[in-house]
Amino acid sequence: MITFEDLKAALESLDLGETPGIVHASIKSFGAIEGGTEAVLGALLTVLDGLLMPTFTYKTMITPEIGPPNNGLTYGKHRDLNRMAEPFRHSMPADRLMGILPEKLRNYPGAILTAHPILSFVGVGVNDALLAQTLYDPFAPIGVLAKRDGWVLLLGVDHTVNTSIHYAEKLAGRCQFVRWALMKKRIIECPGFPGCSDGFEAIRPDIEDITRYVQFGNSFIEAIPLQPLLQAVEIRIKEDPLALLCQRDECERCDAVRTCA
Repeated sequence: MITFEDLKAALESLDLGETPGIVHASIKSFGAIEGGTEAVLGALLTVLDGLLMPTFTYKTMITPEIGPPNNGLTYGKHRDLNRMAEPFRHSMPADRLMGILPEKLRNYPGAILTAHPILSFVGVGVNDALLAQTLYDPFAPIGVLAKRDGWVLLLGVDHTVNTSIHYAEKLAGRCQFVRWALMKKRIIECPGFPGCSDGFEAIRPDIEDITRYVQFGNSFIEAIPLQPLLQAVEIRIKEDPLALLCQRDECERCDAVRTCA
């Protein structure tokens, strides 16, 4: 069985230095780990100088009957989902789509959670990054981590869950979207909502030379330096405005980006 010490040694082999990281993980991809999520979180907090994870709360989202054009959704189509929406509260758990580790971090002593009603982040030792988030700039924490020479760590997952690429899309000038969140007494507009991430694996050849790998259990851990990653994505999109879009016929957000390009 994999232990805490095994994971700590694997992370240390990546030679990340005393820097923070934004982490995306699928714990089950590695196989059985003694201590489960507690061991994984402990190893990350031991090796990294600050840890950031997305906790996103999609269950707050409301789709209106009408809204701005070319916004990557069909208005009036989500009435059933609207009825199931929950008002945002700061104690709301991380969305299950984020995996189980962000919720574990959210409950970690000293962890701080941002108050964005849809695109929240949680972190330890990254207060400067968390404080940078605003309703109008939801991915600003990633920019702060990049300035601190931070890393993206992919634990058993690929770039389709790499939130930092969304921040790079914005830097490249790619169109962003508007979404709406249900609050206790009102509905608020949330700009800066990102596009689809299903095509993000296409960035892999561009960053192969800067990506560090280590096999761990049944899968791999990847580490990519944030600043070069953001630069690579920005260059790719500026050279090809349709880069990193998915090819699904029914993807409304990718279709909207093609229209903007």
